[in-house]
Amino acid sequence: MRFEENPLHIITPLLRSEALTQLLPGSKDVYLKMENCQIAGSFKIRGFGRLAQKLKEEGCEHLVAATSGNTGAAVAYASKLLGIPCTVYLPETSPDLCAQKLRLCGAEVKVVGTYFNQTQEHAIEHGKKPGAAYVNPSHPEIWAGHSTVVDEMVSQLPSKPSVIVVAVGDGGLLIGVLQGLKRAGWQDVPLLAMETYGTDCFNLSVKANKIVALEEITSIAKCLGSRTVDPHLLEIMPQYNILSEVVSDAQAVESCIRFADDEHAVVEPGCGAALAALYSGILERLHKEGKIPHLNSGPAVIIVCGGRSVSLQLLQEWAKQFNVPFPKPEQG
Repeated sequence: MRFEENPLHIITPLLRSEALTQLLPGSKDVYLKMENCQIAGSFKIRGFGRLAQKLKEEGCEHLVAATSGNTGAAVAYASKLLGIPCTVYLPETSPDLCAQKLRLCGAEVKVVGTYFNQTQEHAIEHGKKPGAAYVNPSHPEIWAGHSTVVDEMVSQLPSKPSVIVVAVGDGGLLIGVLQGLKRAGWQDVPLLAMETYGTDCFNLSVKANKIVALEEITSIAKCLGSRTVDPHLLEIMPQYNILSEVVSDAQAVESCIRFADDEHAVVEPGCGAALAALYSGILERLHKEGKIPHLNSGPAVIIVCGGRSVSLQLLQEWAKQFNVPFPKPEQG
């Protein structure tokens, strides 16, 4: 059986959120595509799992990845499921929790480089060794894997969505979603791309109409921490209706905390950027401005991209850092 017919990812739940529906007057419903339920904790197992399967089919005996967030977890889980070893390179700025969880998955972890591009260079060199393969995040198989999230929405949603909200890092998920929309005949569905200040390479590139590279990642949303967006995204953008918005780290953290309270799920600030479209009123503002005029035509969907580099302790620390209220345990 070819790898396309036996994916490593699962079909994730699509859940209606009463709390978020109440925050969006004029909309039909708000649905959450719960990619945090994937085995590796995020949507990335869709694309990176697919590419890992292809590489093994082609004779790869050792997977090599560079990551500042959830790519490593996806590759580590894929290698474990496929029965081949993997090495994950992390930049020195990565949280200790990230390295700990990768080792628990059986990955060899190497912490190298102040900046991600330095880390990536080491991983690429390692991938040139006999039997090894570097897992390239710009590989078309990754986009094809990510596109399956839309295939599932087509069968799960009661009707065509009025808007889809997605967080953007290097643009891989967004490219995959766009491919899925085209396959479904939903190219006209508005897509709201969310970033945090300090990871906003896509927003800056959209404004400049060319690739803009960040000098460094200054946001705590490390899983969105790409210095540049994939050039292919800017090439295909004109075919779709994409809106780009940026929120602060404080807004992302507050959204994570409110989401944990509302939906009983803990996600990273990168995912909080997408949730902030509702919790910070951005989607409602865009509707009032006429940029997303037909919210009542169908459900709004937020892709809850997930993430493993988070804990209640980290959320508390971030809440203190950004002066965001953190709920106290109820007494009694």
